[in-house]
Amino acid sequence: MRNPRFSKLLPMVALGFGLAACDSNVGTRLANLDLDLRGTAGGLDTSSAARTATQNRPRPDARGIISYPNYQVAVAERGDTVADVATRIGVNPQDLASYNGLRPTDKLNKGEVLALRSPVTAAPAPGDETRPLDITQIATTAIGRAPQTPGADAAPRVDGPEPIRHQVARGETAYSIARLYNVSARSLADWNGLGADLEVREGQYLLIPVALDGTQTVKAAPVETAAVITPGAGTPTPPPPSAVKPLPDEKIEPKQTAAPAAAAPKATAAPKLLTPVSGEVLRPYKKRSNEGIDIAASAGTPVKAAADGEVAAITRDTDQVPILVLRHPGNLLTVYANISDITVKKGDKVSRGKSIAKVGKGDPSFLHFEVREGFESVNPAPFLK
Repeated sequence: MRNPRFSKLLPMVALGFGLAACDSNVGTRLANLDLDLRGTAGGLDTSSAARTATQNRPRPDARGIISYPNYQVAVAERGDTVADVATRIGVNPQDLASYNGLRPTDKLNKGEVLALRSPVTAAPAPGDETRPLDITQIATTAIGRAPQTPGADAAPRVDGPEPIRHQVARGETAYSIARLYNVSARSLADWNGLGADLEVREGQYLLIPVALDGTQTVKAAPVETAAVITPGAGTPTPPPPSAVKPLPDEKIEPKQTAAPAAAAPKATAAPKLLTPVSGEVLRPYKKRSNEGIDIAASAGTPVKAAADGEVAAITRDTDQVPILVLRHPGNLLTVYANISDITVKKGDKVSRGKSIAKVGKGDPSFLHFEVREGFESVNPAPFLK
C-alpha cells in the first residue's frame, strides 16, 4: 500500500501490474495484482500504509459462530476442514463449501471465516453436551431466563456495528480490497484468518474491519458517486480527450528533463540495473497506469537478473500468472512478470545477468519489468543501461 494508490500493495510490498495494452488477458489479470514482501524483504514493512485504525474482530461463540443482525459467519479452528466446521455448527458440508467457493475437504486457516447461507441456532453452553439432562433444572433455568433472553433459539448477536461483507471478485487481492475500504491489509487478514501470503479466492466472503470509532467505511465507488451526486459531472470527465494535449507535453518534458536524468545517479542507493531482456519497449512506465515497462521479447527468451540480489518472492496471481521478485541492496526491488520456466527459488542468491526464467507466451510476447524503491514503483529507465 502507499499513498491513495498504495494504499495499493502480501505479509510481503505492493506491486501493481498494468499490462492491458500489450496483452489484454495478462493485463486484466495483473492490473489489480498486489504483492507484499513484508517480513520477507528485509526491512521492508508496509504497516505505514495502514489506513483506518480498526477494532478487533468479535469473539465467536462456543461453536465458532459470530452473529450479526443480518448474517452469521463461522470461524475455523486449527486443522479444520470445511466439513469439520459444518459438522460442528450443524449444516450441510457441501452447501457450506459451495457457498464459500470451497470443497468440503479443503483445509482452513486457524481463524478463517466462512459465510453461512442461513442462520443457525444458538450453541449449547460449554459442557452441556456431556452432562446428563436434568429436565427440572432445564425448565427452571429456562423460565428464570425467559424475561431476559428474547429468542432462545437464536445465537447471541454481537454488539456494535455490523461489518460489511465483501465477496471476492476475480482478480481482486487482499490489498486491493483493503484499499477499497480504506483499511489496512493486516486488519483485513486478522478479521478473516488469511494465511501468511494473504491469499484470497474468487467467491470468498470477507468481513471488512470496523473502525475504532464504530464507523464502517463505505466501499469506494467513484463512478457511482458521480452518477448519484452529479450525473452531469460525468461530462467534465470526458476531458480525457484533452489528455491528448498533455501527452505531447510529457514527450517534451523528458527532453527538458535530460538534465534531471543526469541527476538520477545522485540516488546512490539505487544501483544501475541490467535490462533483463533485449527488445523494444512496447509500453513505457506511467505512474498508476503501468507501474513498470513492457519489453518485447520472443517466448522462451531467457530473463536475466537486473542486479545481484536475492529471490524475495515467487508467486502467482488469481489466474496463475507467475511473478518473481528480487531484493537488492538499497531497499530496491525488481519485479518480473509474464514469465515461465522459473529456474530459481525463494531465498536463492542471484548474480547480475543470471538467467532466472523465460519470457512467457503471448501475442505479442513480452516481459513486464518493474523497479521499486521500498513499495513505491519508480521509472525503470534511469536505472537501466
